[in-house]
Amino acid sequence: MADVVNNENVQTEDLSEQVLIRRDKLKVLCDEGKNPFEITKYDVTHLSSEAINLFAEKEATLNEGEEISVSVAGRMMSRRIMGKASFAHLQDEGGRVQLYVSRNDLGDEDYASFKKWDIGDIIGIEGCLFRTKTGEISIHAKKAILLAKSLHPLPEKYHGLTNLEQRYRQRYVDLIVNPEVKDTFYKRSQILKEIRSYLDNKGFLEVDTPILVPMEIGASARPFKTHHNTLDLDMTLRIETELYLKRLIVGGMHRVYEVGRIFRNEGMDPKHNPEFTTIELYQAFADYKDMMDLVEEMYKMLAEKICGSTKITYQGTEIDMGHWERLTMAEAVKKYAGVDYNDWADDSEAREVAKKLHVEVADDATKGRVLIEIFDAYVEEKLIQPTFIYDYPVENSPLAKRKPENPAFTERFEYFINATEYGNAFSELNDPIDQKGRFENQVAEKLKEEPDSKAEVDYDYVEALEYGMPPTGGLGFGIDRLVMLLTDSASIRDVLLFPTMKPLADN
Repeated sequence: MADVVNNENVQTEDLSEQVLIRRDKLKVLCDEGKNPFEITKYDVTHLSSEAINLFAEKEATLNEGEEISVSVAGRMMSRRIMGKASFAHLQDEGGRVQLYVSRNDLGDEDYASFKKWDIGDIIGIEGCLFRTKTGEISIHAKKAILLAKSLHPLPEKYHGLTNLEQRYRQRYVDLIVNPEVKDTFYKRSQILKEIRSYLDNKGFLEVDTPILVPMEIGASARPFKTHHNTLDLDMTLRIETELYLKRLIVGGMHRVYEVGRIFRNEGMDPKHNPEFTTIELYQAFADYKDMMDLVEEMYKMLAEKICGSTKITYQGTEIDMGHWERLTMAEAVKKYAGVDYNDWADDSEAREVAKKLHVEVADDATKGRVLIEIFDAYVEEKLIQPTFIYDYPVENSPLAKRKPENPAFTERFEYFINATEYGNAFSELNDPIDQKGRFENQVAEKLKEEPDSKAEVDYDYVEALEYGMPPTGGLGFGIDRLVMLLTDSASIRDVLLFPTMKPLADN
């Protein structure tokens, strides 16, 4: 290890004085045959929280002279040396516990070594639990061992790691010095666990579908592109899991879902990251109203399990997850923009309405397209409490089934909370002839906008539909936005352990 410390490739002039001091300490340890990085295992009997709870539970019944022995390991976060004895705090996954370390217990040599350790070092402590005169449950150390040397000092105690950019880049440091950050990611794991349990109990089967796909479909999302050398084939990273999951519905797997990583080569902002996690689920012999019921029931359950109540607070706004409004898109536009889709005689009159509302639309925009643009301009920002917006125009719903009584609209909904869209659902289109035509129109539109696009129609999916897909309800929603909501996090980067970042210039 000493050779590593003195490696010629290390640019010592770029290292801080504190880092150099710590490297020197490591070299001394290695020269003494005490290289901490050679230790392969340490037996831990309790987390800090478990040790504290155990003593609190047993303290009253302990006989005189009886001790509770524990072995803990974690990072030393503070230390106060008081001559022949010291107090320190050890932090592990369970929290923090105070340590009492004395020369009488460790011996002169080991206590001298302990005093040379640094804040941030990983240590192991064997000892017995006791309560100090100030009432703090602590561990009286009988043995102490250095398990790993921290070569970088932790951020200063009172200011911590507060720079957001640095926190995202060095999440490992963020988790050390801002323990409350861990709670967000524990809750993220719990949210996924609860969703899986909910769906599993309803008879859904979790499956996996390809991430590398052989074509760019006509959807508006821009994919990441790569190349498979062996097959000499251009491929893309998936922008959805939908079409493969619906192939499984065709194959007779009638309730399926996937927790899937999705990749879109697009912009970044507090609500968008190039890679993100979605859940898509499909249920045969169901429709979009069944999906509405499922969303409402599941979100109520999640709010109660994660937050303890259906009433939560997000960025200062109270959200009632126990109450959901349901409006058609036309009803929502009438309510918030004051114009009635049903009064528009034709496309031309619809465009005139948009003009009066100062909503920009294309010269050839249809009534449905005008409705969508007015909704985007006037309605979405008003949808603070949980709201389903359903019955979307066919113009922007290429995978949804048309409403039999009004073919200009589809059986589709999106749901909104705090002026943000959280999910999307359809009564899935299962007519292969209609689907083929919509796909071809979609690809044509994309090629008109992006002539260099490699978008293709997924004719294999159309062929799958030709074998017959039962009436199906489908739903897709983003996990990251849901975690933001239930953990009161302002940015998607706060709920991703390692968000996408632009490399630093010196890297």
